Amino acid sequence: MALTFRKLHRHFVGESSPIELRSVFDSDTLAAIRAGMDEYAVLVFRDQGFSDAEQLAFGERLDGRLHQGTGSRAFTKSRLGNEAISDISNLDPDGEIMQADDRRRHYTLGNRLWHTDASFVDPPGRYSMLHARVVPPVPADTEYADLRAAYDTLPAETKAELEGLRAHHSVAYSRHLLGFEFSPEEQEKVKGAVHPLVRTIPRSHRRSLYLASHASRIVDWPIPEGRLLLRDLMEHATQPEFVYRHAWRVGDLVIWDNRCTMHRARPFDDTKYRRELRRVTTLDIAEPALAAAGS
Repeated sequence: MALTFRKLHRHFVGESSPIELRSVFDSDTLAAIRAGMDEYAVLVFRDQGFSDAEQLAFGERLDGRLHQGTGSRAFTKSRLGNEAISDISNLDPDGEIMQADDRRRHYTLGNRLWHTDASFVDPPGRYSMLHARVVPPVPADTEYADLRAAYDTLPAETKAELEGLRAHHSVAYSRHLLGFEFSPEEQEKVKGAVHPLVRTIPRSHRRSLYLASHASRIVDWPIPEGRLLLRDLMEHATQPEFVYRHAWRVGDLVIWDNRCTMHRARPFDDTKYRRELRRVTTLDIAEPALAAAGS
């Protein structure tokens, strides 16, 4: 049976028909998933039974090369033993819930800011694939914003103003907003990256804002004016009409396109309830020549 998607939001987000992704190797189905990403930007797959190795392998089949760790690697190593799979949890290296004053927890609180994965490095992230392993008994949702629809609704004069502008993205900047400080040695590892403020997404050819809490300034603009522009665009892009809220179930895999969406974790009592997810993120490089089945 052909893969289909049911739209979950007016602008974006598709929920897949039943499928076991760890068993998907054929090029036609992988191409259908990529086409779904082009249309919906966020895809929801229920009841996925991935191990870490299976999730990594699926990410490579779908979109090629994987990121090998980003900002948090400046001061800590993953408890999972593989830098290509990110530990999106509230657990310490011993698998226990982190204490309220744990420095690693303070860093991860930045995930509650609107952001797009790995925009502070070059190449940044393209697809992120987040798999729910343990979900708390209270809401611990993730929100997504469609930056294509947000761009489409900008006034023509604003679109003209944004043409050619570039923003500097820095994880040190976004974490500083919450009071987290990197040491001088750590800052050397997270110097940031510069990216266009507006992007054209290959294949779909849709125009999109490229925003994140990591965006610290507009290159070649005075810092105050640049930050005011970024703030205005963030407020515009995260209006309720552009936002989908995902309530996690165990086994959910959500894939999103970092080039044209932002996301943020919503708060819950993370010093009481265990929450454990795994994320694989692919590199935003030239469209890879992806292998056919069995190759």
